[in-house]
Amino acid sequence: GRRMDALEEKEEEEQREEELKTLEISDHLQDMEMKESVEQVCVPSDVPDFDWSSIDMSQLPPSYKTNSWKEKQLLHIADHFFRQYVHLCPDRKPLFLHPANECGVEKFVSTTLRPTLLPYAELYHWAGCASFVSDYLTMEPLKSPITPPSLLYSPTTILKHRRGNCFDFSMLLCSMLIGAGYDAYCVHGYATREVCAADETLKLCPLLRKPQEKPKERMKKSNKYRVKPPPELQSKFEFQQEAKAAETEGAEQNKEKQVDEELEKPKRDPLHGLRVHAWVLVLSGKKEVPETFFINPFTGDSHSTTDEHFLGIESVWNHRNYWVNMQNCWNGCKDLIFDLADAVCWEVMLLGSNQPLQLLSDAEEENELSDKELDDMQEKQEGDKSFDMPPSWVAPIQISPREFETCYSEGSKEILYKKAKLEKWAPYVNGNGLVKRLTTYADSHCTEVVEVREWFENREDMLHMREVNKLTQLTTDHFSPGHLFCLKAHTYTSLKPETEYTMEFYHEARVDGLQRRVETSEEMTEYFVGRDDFLHVRNMQFGKRQKKIHLVGTRTDSSSRPIVQIKECFHRNPEKPADEDVAERIFLITEDMIQLTYHLKDNYITASKKDFFKAAEGDRKGNEMVMSPEMCIVYQAGSSEEEEKLLHLYKLLQQLTVEEKQLKQQVQQSEAEVLNILKVREDEETNIKLSVSIYNTERNKERRQQYEAMKKTREDELWGPEEQELDYLAPFLIRIGHREKMTKGQALQVRSDCLADLKQRLVNKANIIQARLEKAVELLQQKDEWFQKNQTRLSAEEESDFLTRRSETTFHIQILAARLKREKEAAPQKYFALEERLRRDPRLAEHLGHG
Repeated sequence: GRRMDALEEKEEEEQREEELKTLEISDHLQDMEMKESVEQVCVPSDVPDFDWSSIDMSQLPPSYKTNSWKEKQLLHIADHFFRQYVHLCPDRKPLFLHPANECGVEKFVSTTLRPTLLPYAELYHWAGCASFVSDYLTMEPLKSPITPPSLLYSPTTILKHRRGNCFDFSMLLCSMLIGAGYDAYCVHGYATREVCAADETLKLCPLLRKPQEKPKERMKKSNKYRVKPPPELQSKFEFQQEAKAAETEGAEQNKEKQVDEELEKPKRDPLHGLRVHAWVLVLSGKKEVPETFFINPFTGDSHSTTDEHFLGIESVWNHRNYWVNMQNCWNGCKDLIFDLADAVCWEVMLLGSNQPLQLLSDAEEENELSDKELDDMQEKQEGDKSFDMPPSWVAPIQISPREFETCYSEGSKEILYKKAKLEKWAPYVNGNGLVKRLTTYADSHCTEVVEVREWFENREDMLHMREVNKLTQLTTDHFSPGHLFCLKAHTYTSLKPETEYTMEFYHEARVDGLQRRVETSEEMTEYFVGRDDFLHVRNMQFGKRQKKIHLVGTRTDSSSRPIVQIKECFHRNPEKPADEDVAERIFLITEDMIQLTYHLKDNYITASKKDFFKAAEGDRKGNEMVMSPEMCIVYQAGSSEEEEKLLHLYKLLQQLTVEEKQLKQQVQQSEAEVLNILKVREDEETNIKLSVSIYNTERNKERRQQYEAMKKTREDELWGPEEQELDYLAPFLIRIGHREKMTKGQALQVRSDCLADLKQRLVNKANIIQARLEKAVELLQQKDEWFQKNQTRLSAEEESDFLTRRSETTFHIQILAARLKREKEAAPQKYFALEERLRRDPRLAEHLGHG
């Protein structure tokens, strides 16, 4: 008995200690919550604080300030649902059901969603919607990191002030996704500190991620008949020394790697698993979404539902219903089932038609419920199903084209990644067209710059990307199709001529098929694609310029560099025999020598060759070349035939001499083109010009002036010079006594009387023309009837006179018909033109407004 008492006392002491520990942990969490909230709110950030209490509520619609009868009924159902939830799950956190809006009125979260499809092609896809929301809004942290907000503003207010917390971001993004046709839901859950604070410093920038390459499956070959490789003749001592050096070097690298990993590891979070966050859930099925995924509204990135940064879900909702997660989240969201129709995993608030039928339990089947009880249950279920979610109380979401274009709240946005920094700007903010810049660093503290990438838009020189390597000082410019010289890319260290560079071209747009040109101080190499002569490489080697005495005022660099050698390589021409198809020819200009190498014939390992030695100037007879057997050395692979005749070799040498002159001219043209490109590129960088679309009337002043001139010309054509000077309001102002100041009612009456009078005059004019046309048609019919009756008695002269008058009547009818058609088409334009003129009239503009 004493042992039992001792054991009981020991258990009671342990229980008290556990209770004290739990109390200490709860107090510690409360202190940490206060500390974190104070840090998040009080620590100064780059974004200035915004006073939400200063919002003007007077201009908001009545639906923001009051609840309809159906909304009140929904709040009553939500309160009843919450009481049941607290009773069944007393250990769980309170649900986020009906926070107050900006006017202090409680609104159910599903009615705060306003599904909207905005008229921009970029917002038809989820990625465009997510990137727009993340860029357009400025992030604000939650006041308490472990509790949801007490206020939830409408998406229209969030858009107007361009800032909000994670719940505001998610509500706006979900509204846009549902409007675009996605099966999207807002999620109230828990995430890591990095996700809640939009901290990307431990993640690799998406622009630096390389696509995963799938390993190629190699066929296993039999080793039975494979030749054994020769043994490696290597010194064991040297091998041991190399292994020791590699081991020491590997140890140093491992130490540096461990230091970097320790710096890159996230710091320990005392509130891990308790931080509240809101994001968007997109279910598979609609819009051809193959797999369910999450969207973090702060970054606009998609995440798998098994992502370890999302630690749990309390509830989800859309514009039609609200679901509570009843699954265990000990393993985060990895094991969650996102079948919202599963009543075991998700508890739904409003029973809808999409709710699956609930099967009776075994005990209920054994009791065999009576028909009356079954009818009562069916009536109860039908009564629950009869309530639908009321429509959204939020005003329509609208974004003007100007706001959509300037998508960044501060004009720019900066994101820090792992050893990288990404900066974004709206179009036309920077004078050089810069819209994005990515800077990569060698260290985690972002002090040593390795590379800078810049993206441009709307540039007239078609430059869209620039890469600057700070280690090699190499700059690479990438161009879109449409450049003056068909440039695709240009790699250089300086824009000065005769320096090292590489130019790539859109060879499809060039006549010569030039794809790439590489130049150093001593040589230039050109690469071709798709040429009819099968040329694919041309290499030119240059010598040093000879020092000459130049006159005063002349350029010293005007002479081109002396050409030492020109080498050309050709692809195989299948229409020629291999020993007649030149594969490579070299013009040794300084040595007066030409070397030809032909393609290999089948089953041969040597190629035919011909070497020509040109005669010196003194050995020539005038302009003609003297050919001797010593001037040509021929090697014919695998041929026992007689040597080629001297005449054929002479003609070939003559042809090569002509082609050599042409090649020299082409080389000079290439050098001139390079100088021209470098000069144009220097001018383009000095005077950067941005292009504006003709449809952008706000920025395109020339187009707007043309439109105004065309509009004025159209009005002049409609009204004419006399009607332009008329005062259409004079007859109607007489009726009210020529008052200088009119009331709004009088102004509206004058406007309606003026428009009604114009409408009546237009109708009367059209009726007069119609009557004249009908009279002319009737007269023509009478003449035709008279002619048919008296045709036999008419002379030739009378018949000719009748046909002349008939043609005049027919022409008059055509003129009246065209005039009637023109008047009918111009009537609406005249009406709207007068309406626009009255709206801009200074006597009526005060009351009619400018809308």
